[in-house]
Amino acid sequence: MRETQSSQEHGYFWPVVWAVALHLTLFALLFVSFAFTPELPPAKPIVQATLYELKSKSPATVQTNQKIAGEAQKTAARQQEVEQLELKKAEQQRQEQAAEQKRAEEARKAEAAKAEAAKKAEAAKKAEEAKQAEQRRQAEIAKKKAEEERKKAEEAKKKAAEEARKKAEAEKKRAEEAKRKQAQEAARRSEEERRAQALAELLSDTTERQAALGDEIGDSVTGNLDDLIRLRAAEGWSRPPSARPNMVVQLRVNMLPDGTVTNVSVARSSGDVAFDNSAVAAVRNIGRISEMQKLSPSEFNRYRSFTMTFTPEDLAL
Repeated sequence: MRETQSSQEHGYFWPVVWAVALHLTLFALLFVSFAFTPELPPAKPIVQATLYELKSKSPATVQTNQKIAGEAQKTAARQQEVEQLELKKAEQQRQEQAAEQKRAEEARKAEAAKAEAAKKAEAAKKAEEAKQAEQRRQAEIAKKKAEEERKKAEEAKKKAAEEARKKAEAEKKRAEEAKRKQAQEAARRSEEERRAQALAELLSDTTERQAALGDEIGDSVTGNLDDLIRLRAAEGWSRPPSARPNMVVQLRVNMLPDGTVTNVSVARSSGDVAFDNSAVAAVRNIGRISEMQKLSPSEFNRYRSFTMTFTPEDLAL
């Protein structure tokens, strides 16, 4: 009986050893595979275990199998715990990376926003500076324009005042000249009337009276001719700008018996060439004084060559 039991136990020994070795090999391979397996996305671990039942219902076999199964469960639990820890670690790293990327993205966006704001601020500053520069330029233009307008107005005012002054002076000169000519004309007519009256008296009086009146009329006629020469010269004189009061020029005048002026020259200069030339031109422009034909040869001798004094205020022989 005991031999039979011993032979039976001896008959199941090697199968048990092989089963244990097989399970140990499987566990070793499983452990190595987990150790060198690359990190994969989290997934629900699946543990597959195959329990080989032995045909033998021996308590030792059952105990061995149970022990092997318990070890396998413990190993699987530890492996699952390790995997869970790895998964948590990987998830934590992923979250940290995601947070780091988020912070980096936010920092990049903040930097970009800051740069954009600085760019906009710089553009706004330049625009404001350009606007102020344009305003200053426009103000300067307006100031210059106003200054030019003011100067033009002042010049126009001065010009108008100068023109008004010149016009008033010209009107005054014309009035004075007209008044002077009227006075000269009145004096000439009065003298002509006096001469006519004297001639009439001479013709109607006695011989002695006629001789006396003739001498008187001769002196009167020569005086009248002096005035006439002075009047004609004044009428033909053009006052030069350099003419001043108290200027005196003496002219040498040559005439023919018919009253024609043949030559006029400066006997003594006034010191002003323009005034001297204007006086010469005024006497030369007389041309001919027909009244000279009424003089006798003795009376005309004094006018053949005589000296005439010429002044701006008056003319005298």
